[in-house]
Amino acid sequence: MTETRIEKDQLGEKAIPAEAYYGIHTARALENFKISGRPVNFSLIKTIALVKKAAAQTNHELKYLTDEKAQAIVAAAEEIIDGALKEQFPVDALAGGAGTSVNMNVNEVIANRAIELLGRQKGEYAVVDPFKDVNLHQSTNDVYPTALKIACIYALRTLSIKITALQGAFQRKEKEFASIVKIGRTEMQEAVPITLGFEFSAFAEAVARDRWRTFKSEERLRVVNIGGTAVGTGIGAPKSYIFQVIEKLRALSGLGLSRNENVVDATANSDPFVEVSGIMKAHAVNIIKIANDLRLLNLLGEIKLPELQAGSSIMPGKINPVLAEAAVQTGLKVIANDGLVTDAAARGTLQINEFLPVMAEALLETLDLLINIDEALLKYIDGITADEAKCKEYFEKSPALITAFLPNIGYEASGKLLAEFKEAKKENLREFLTEKLGAELVNKVLSPYALVALGYRDDANNS
Repeated sequence: MTETRIEKDQLGEKAIPAEAYYGIHTARALENFKISGRPVNFSLIKTIALVKKAAAQTNHELKYLTDEKAQAIVAAAEEIIDGALKEQFPVDALAGGAGTSVNMNVNEVIANRAIELLGRQKGEYAVVDPFKDVNLHQSTNDVYPTALKIACIYALRTLSIKITALQGAFQRKEKEFASIVKIGRTEMQEAVPITLGFEFSAFAEAVARDRWRTFKSEERLRVVNIGGTAVGTGIGAPKSYIFQVIEKLRALSGLGLSRNENVVDATANSDPFVEVSGIMKAHAVNIIKIANDLRLLNLLGEIKLPELQAGSSIMPGKINPVLAEAAVQTGLKVIANDGLVTDAAARGTLQINEFLPVMAEALLETLDLLINIDEALLKYIDGITADEAKCKEYFEKSPALITAFLPNIGYEASGKLLAEFKEAKKENLREFLTEKLGAELVNKVLSPYALVALGYRDDANNS
């Protein structure tokens, strides 16, 4: 039989597994919230522990915590920050209560680990109390959103690195494919000529915008409400703590954090998370667009995507563009998560947002998903090869090729040549044009440089 300890709260007594670092408030949450089967994203647990460390150090410096208690609380928080005790945070990601269950889970684990570090038994809260010591001068309503913003910033910095690497991969392909001419396509129909390099340059530019937006989005999250306690007024906390804890948290986090001048606003409103989520959605949209384009180019045979695994349980030899498909799915999940963040932010009432847990779950998942898919795509993009012969085949057969000659022979003459080509039932338009217009002109007009130059040279106007 599992050994237990008895803990009390305002609702009564409860048996807690003796080896558990969490306590009665966490145990009640485990009973009440059997919903998603997923615990809170551990990156948020670690940043809540970071906030607890900053609070403990501040309270110690202001003489609200003894040396012994403060040192034990800080040591326990540091263990969590370093990734320890992960299994002690089982609260469901969709628990109700605006994050109170998660805040109390962290308070209890830190308290019990601190008690243990001081040589006493878990549950002896007279030694270190989850409320009176670990949560001193705090509320879930300032701890949770502050920690969420810090967790998001850390993830955004990682994502920014991944996006930068992905941009570089596309730029390398842009350079590698710069001289490969091909036919462009609009509305799923052949259009004017382009180069494969220019096609990949569009991918690189889209990702470059994502990189810049992601980098800038950190600014939206640096203003936090720590010290505001329950509703942003700082009730229950001394002014000295309110002004000092943000300085301590800035130093410990290594981030340019600041306390909002209007902490009531920062406690009540969650729109910064919506803005960042929207920026992440923009990146997801680009990932979907690019992945679908790569699948089409692979289908056309103009490029060859890396072969990663067998594609069918019934068709031998079939290889599917599975990572491109995974990228589309990931993007769709991010877009869905953005809807959750948007709706949850809108549904906050009066002085707090009760729905921060689902917002945190969605936004932190989005950041994890984008980090992971960008990392996976990096090697995938580097492994893409071009089939120059196939590009040339489509290019030289396409009637759309004639458009490139408009500045040289005019619209009417171009139309007549195209009609002759179709009447002759020839297959290679380039060869036909060479017969009619001469190799020098055709080679000049259809050179990679000419096809991607911004407009044509108007010698009459020296432009």
